Amino acid sequence: MADSTVVRAYAKGIDLAPRKVSLVASLVRGRSVADAIVILNHTPKRAALSVRKAIESAQANAVNNHGFDGKTLIIKTLSVTTGTRLKRFNPASRGRALPYQKKSSNILIEVTGELKPKKAAAKAAKVTTPEVVETPKVAAKKPAAKPAKKEEKK
Repeated sequence: MADSTVVRAYAKGIDLAPRKVSLVASLVRGRSVADAIVILNHTPKRAALSVRKAIESAQANAVNNHGFDGKTLIIKTLSVTTGTRLKRFNPASRGRALPYQKKSSNILIEVTGELKPKKAAAKAAKVTTPEVVETPKVAAKKPAAKPAKKEEKK
């Protein structure tokens, strides 16, 4: 059951065309996280930075939030989809405007791996029942008598 657990990370609104990001994503799809980060560090493409950040985010989620072992993480899915498109215009000759679209991408990464061994079993063996120590009872002290108030002169 622990093997089927996946941890997701999304990177949305990356200002690169999905076609360009997909080229870089195909380099690391199905690899271990450590190998993927090394490959992306040496890939001379602008999209490599965005893909690497998304992978590192998924790795941090898995280790810190879900208790996975960082050395055993494998990229199960890495998909790149189209994000929002911004419609813009380029000025052209004779007062015309030529439309174009600024494309963006969304990256989804799912990683899976082995969970860290729990330390609770080791702690449970060390926990012993505390010994009950009775302390001798001390007789309660009576409060000291208050001095009588002096009468005020009229």
